[in-house]
Amino acid sequence: MSPSSSSSDAAASGTNTALRPVAATERVFATRDHAALWFSLGVGLLVMQVGAYLVPALGLREALWTIVLGSLVGAGLLGWVAKIGCDSGLGSAALMHHVYGSHFAKLPIALNLIQLMGWGTFELVVMRDATLAISGQAGQGWTLGATVLWGCVVGLMISGSMVKLVRQLIARIALPLVVLSLLWLSWHFVDRAGTIGWDSLWQRRGDGGMSWLSAMDLVIAMPISWLPLVADYARHGKSGNGALRGTWLGFAVANCWCYGLGVLVALTLPAQDLLTALLLAQGGLIALTLILLDEVDNAYGDTYSGSLSLHSLLPMWSVRRWGLLLTAVCTALALVLPMHSIEPFLLTLSSVFVPMFGVILGRLAFLPAALRADNATAWMQQARPWHGSAVALWLSGIALYHAIAHWQPHWGAALPTLIVCFALSWLSRPTAARG
Repeated sequence: MSPSSSSSDAAASGTNTALRPVAATERVFATRDHAALWFSLGVGLLVMQVGAYLVPALGLREALWTIVLGSLVGAGLLGWVAKIGCDSGLGSAALMHHVYGSHFAKLPIALNLIQLMGWGTFELVVMRDATLAISGQAGQGWTLGATVLWGCVVGLMISGSMVKLVRQLIARIALPLVVLSLLWLSWHFVDRAGTIGWDSLWQRRGDGGMSWLSAMDLVIAMPISWLPLVADYARHGKSGNGALRGTWLGFAVANCWCYGLGVLVALTLPAQDLLTALLLAQGGLIALTLILLDEVDNAYGDTYSGSLSLHSLLPMWSVRRWGLLLTAVCTALALVLPMHSIEPFLLTLSSVFVPMFGVILGRLAFLPAALRADNATAWMQQARPWHGSAVALWLSGIALYHAIAHWQPHWGAALPTLIVCFALSWLSRPTAARG
């Protein structure tokens, strides 16, 4: 039975499928499935664009080391949460219920839903703009048509089985095509860099507009933005260690590749915007089209997890029905909101989830016996309406994040906040759990 159909049946019977562990018969993701999914989700035009922001603030050598280290750290956090989700069989909403309390968890779930709606809308805007750039068309009619087209594609995907989508469409078809397109673009821009001269590029120093830790914040921004989603997919995994390895490897490789490609584009064609630069590459039209098609799974990922969040709050509708409604809302928002100007707001909103998952990791890490899927139902029933210490740590973490960003921006805000929240959450959890 597919997750979508099981959600429909459960909703009809009054069961909240977002807050219960996935049944053993639905646990089919192997390491390669996790790796394929998170490589595909890690590839995106927005990631390349953010990579381009690293230069000229940093030199090429410093930028590349920052990309590698930041990707390993950020993807490692994703993998860690994926292991917790797989071990327990629980999605993000359920983990929030356990850590923050069954009543209070509605607040972080609602904030996550707002974030997912924002990112889902932004992805539709990115796909629409790429479509218009590839076709060379402009005008209100083309904008409307391209937005509705991609909204319908996402709606069609959300109507099917998530498991089949990952194992058949993404792993077998989309992944090989997007790897070929990235290889082709990488070859082209590496060749352009060779024409300019690798020695001069390698020795070029940054202008100092960004500290190394601030650049790290920028690199880990993408994997951190996926933290509230990863357990929704990892809970379908066969093995917690497989979920950790596959998620970590898949996303780290994709993040390194796309950030690095963005840096190369900025160094070799500094006067061009990203879409124009990619189109100017030999064969760039085909490569950009394939990356655009792969971008659809990012919008799908936001919509699917958003529908799980909605279902956890209002289980009278199935995940599929909520997903279709959410797709329609995101499509409408993409037509009316100035999405390019609210990107900073979306990135700021993600600061909420750095301390949130620092606390979740501190509470739930290294608890294999307590997190077994066969114990998860009873484990969820033990959650109190709200857990005061976890709530206080999360809210304090948000304040710490913004205090660092305001008064000590050169430190970077994400990693210090994450470390502090994890450490305090670990130290304040019950003694039996720590042992």
